[in-house]
Amino acid sequence: MDHELSALEKNGTWILTDLPKEKKAIGSKWVYKVKTKPNGKVDRYKARLVAKGYNQIEGLDFKDQFSPVAKVVTIRIFIASATSKNWPTFQIDINNAFLHGFLEELYRFLRIT
Repeated sequence: MDHELSALEKNGTWILTDLPKEKKAIGSKWVYKVKTKPNGKVDRYKARLVAKGYNQIEGLDFKDQFSPVAKVVTIRIFIASATSKNWPTFQIDINNAFLHGFLEELYRFLRIT
């Protein structure tokens, strides 16, 4: 949890501000996951702080919807295209990625290839 909070603060994920009188804050909760190795042994413990977006009301708390996660069908199309064209594919794990952030690891990776 300390690692996750440090990353959120380092990336400037939020700015503390006063809440307008007519608005209600959206809560958050911790989500925990145990990552295991192929042999079943514990590799590491992960913790994520997530907003309780399910408490929001469309039109009141938000107007637009989007999905920041790639859908499985998109990944399959990408892999099929890369395979048919003999493109090299690579996988990298970004420890703490944000949609609004600059991914230095990805930039270095793309400059190398």
